[in-house]
Amino acid sequence: MLKIMLRLLMRILFRVEVQGDQSVFGPPKTLIVANHESFIDGLLLGLFLPVRATFVVHTQVLRSRWVRLALSQVPYLAVDASCPLGMKVVIRLLEAGENVVIFPEGRLTDTGSLMKVYEGAAFVAAKTGARIIPVRIQGASRSYFGRLAGLFPRQVFPKIQLFVRPVTEIAMPEGGSAKDRHRRAAESMRGILLDMLIHTRPQSTLWQAFNDARSSFGRNFRLAEDINLEEDTYGTLTRKTAALARLTDRHTQRGANIGVLMPNAVATVALILALSARQRVPALLNFTAGHDGILSACVAAKVGTIITSRAFIEKGQLEGLLQNLPEIQIVYLEDLKHELSLMDKLAVLFFSIFPRALGLPQSPWDPAVVLFTSGSEGKPKGVVHSHDSLLANIAQIKAVGDFTPHDKFMVALPLFHSFGLTAGALFPLMTGCKVFFYPTPLHYRLIPELIYDRNCTVLFGTSTFLDNYGKYAHPYDFGRLRYVVAGAEKLSEEVRKTWIDRFGVRILEGYGVTECAPVVAVNVPMAYQSGTVGKLVPAMQYRLIPVPGISQGGILELRGPNVMLGYLRYENPGVLEAPSAESGLGWYSTGDVVDVDADGFLRIIGRVKRFAKIAGEMVSLEVVEKIAATSSPEHSHAASSRPDVSKGEAIVLFTTDPALKRDALSEAARSLGQIELAVARDIRYLDAIPLLGTGKTDYVTLKNMASQAVQTGQASQAEPIEVETQSDSP
Repeated sequence: MLKIMLRLLMRILFRVEVQGDQSVFGPPKTLIVANHESFIDGLLLGLFLPVRATFVVHTQVLRSRWVRLALSQVPYLAVDASCPLGMKVVIRLLEAGENVVIFPEGRLTDTGSLMKVYEGAAFVAAKTGARIIPVRIQGASRSYFGRLAGLFPRQVFPKIQLFVRPVTEIAMPEGGSAKDRHRRAAESMRGILLDMLIHTRPQSTLWQAFNDARSSFGRNFRLAEDINLEEDTYGTLTRKTAALARLTDRHTQRGANIGVLMPNAVATVALILALSARQRVPALLNFTAGHDGILSACVAAKVGTIITSRAFIEKGQLEGLLQNLPEIQIVYLEDLKHELSLMDKLAVLFFSIFPRALGLPQSPWDPAVVLFTSGSEGKPKGVVHSHDSLLANIAQIKAVGDFTPHDKFMVALPLFHSFGLTAGALFPLMTGCKVFFYPTPLHYRLIPELIYDRNCTVLFGTSTFLDNYGKYAHPYDFGRLRYVVAGAEKLSEEVRKTWIDRFGVRILEGYGVTECAPVVAVNVPMAYQSGTVGKLVPAMQYRLIPVPGISQGGILELRGPNVMLGYLRYENPGVLEAPSAESGLGWYSTGDVVDVDADGFLRIIGRVKRFAKIAGEMVSLEVVEKIAATSSPEHSHAASSRPDVSKGEAIVLFTTDPALKRDALSEAARSLGQIELAVARDIRYLDAIPLLGTGKTDYVTLKNMASQAVQTGQASQAEPIEVETQSDSP
């Protein structure tokens, strides 16, 4: 009777819902694992799961009177998660056919993210071969029974949901010491819990997710600022979004792809939200791609309207970008201000009070944004992401990183860059983290000062950008940084060493592709291995496709909730193509050759297009660059290839080191254990390696320069350039 009354009380107070197939609890010998959000988690599971089970509780948690009161209604066993004897008792219970509930984290979360997973629960599951049923508890952490006070706003009676996931299991790892096997089993258990968090995320649109965050943190929560140094709250950002929605509705059509040519600023984020809320799809144009790049992107996505700012165009001297764009309407935000009528102002006031009413009906799987590939290997392709794929990637980032509202992101990567958009702009908005937008990543002297001045704790960048920030920064500028994440290009060993030695900051290298929204893998403090790009984010599957001539690894193909809807190509404008039809439903082929070790860490060997076939051997151009970087670490290098009559292809090494010779490269290759074929014989000097706006090397330009030298007998028409062309003979 008491259990029935308690269940009814919890339903009334916390509106408890149980979702998922509860018939999975039928058979005995079941291990139920759950995340640990609050002191009433045990009571919730004991009251609402349709099975009698013994609760395994950490001895430290029992110090709370709330826990003791909650557990008074269920059988429980107090153990120390690090004590082998306690785990043996749990094993005996399971082998006797009992159902057992265990919290693998062993303690309540105090960040809102998953905590460390102890080996005990995983070892028990692997040793007994028990059925594992993951159960997610959501909402309890926001109650006064959680430990998030000071981080997230608490509620007296928040809505609590229990999500029951399908049955799974953990096999006992083979090989290695007992300690290694236990560690790998714990990683498997952590993977189960992380996947559970992603698969039970809310299904919503960007505008709905933004309003959910606003409801959680309040309209007066200070959220974003830019170079104007005025902090916007959820409330002021909502007003800006509502005003832009009213104004842009008149110049755009529902369902249309609308070009957005804007800098990193709060107004740009408001514009993206406004278009998205009103069933328009913002197509974020790369203003560093030049006129031809803009035109190609507009053709591919069938963009009929571009929204931009006169001030931005004038200050950036970008007038040439908007010339000769046939049949494309250019709308300037400054001109729209004069169109704001009294009715518009009243509507903005209404939507400020009832923001959800601004959004038009949409499905989470409708197109939400069009991004464009960098064009480093050809014409830019439009990458169409749904609301759900973007929000899935946000959930994946949140699952592996312990970001909190105390964090402040420095976002200098442009918003047309997938990492700048998802991790830099949308992630803070949807999770209550603060963000500072800066219009360019190229101000190497100023950005470190701003990181210090604005108390930023999170920085995203490329190896090139981070290298330059480190050259000009005072050691104290980066004193508050908790996370520095590098992507888009391989992290230089010199950059990594400089940051750890001079600033005491460990750079976390990651890997992403625009087609995956973009984060695919990343090193985090919980799972870090130098020389890799980390482990795959939760809920992603992979497979490696063998490549003839490459013995190690294979082409990485991915499947997961963050994969794009498809491509928009210049050759077939406006037609959405599947991610990779030849690879099978849902699989996307990255074109990157990757090796995955036994612990799940990824090592990028190189892009399959960035291999040169020399005398029948496949040679990685990234290895060529690594050899050059080892020989001349103070300079920049980039490798390309050109046709060669005798060997099929020849390597061309571009370098900013005029003194670099083949003898030095050969010595560096021997020290790295690399083959002689990877030593460039055609070495050319440039004042600077050409870069795209995202910080990536512009390999299209380099490829043209390498080929042009063969055709015309000159290095390139670009100035200044000095060329040292050495014989192909050893």
